[in-house]
Amino acid sequence: MPQGDKSSYTDKQKRKARHIEQGYEDHGVSHEEAEKRAWATVNKESGGGNLSGSGRGEPDTHVSSRKGGKIGGAASAQRSAADRSAAAKKGWETRRRRAKH
Repeated sequence: MPQGDKSSYTDKQKRKARHIEQGYEDHGVSHEEAEKRAWATVNKESGGGNLSGSGRGEPDTHVSSRKGGKIGGAASAQRSAADRSAAAKKGWETRRRRAKH
């Protein structure tokens, strides 16, 4: 199997990689770098292609997904309640304003 061949990955793994890639691109990462990061994340969580062979029945770890949630929660917890409330109000106003247009 040539390097970069994705035929041994399940459809779910391919969908997951596309979704992760899209998230990176939405944050301004180049397409090539986003694709590399997405497949690295899929490989880290699932141990590589699961279409056939060893490790087929092993559950995914979701370690990278948990890491992202913890980082976001920690940053929010350090802010005061007034700061969080102000940010929520500002976001709501922005969404309301943009919905009109």
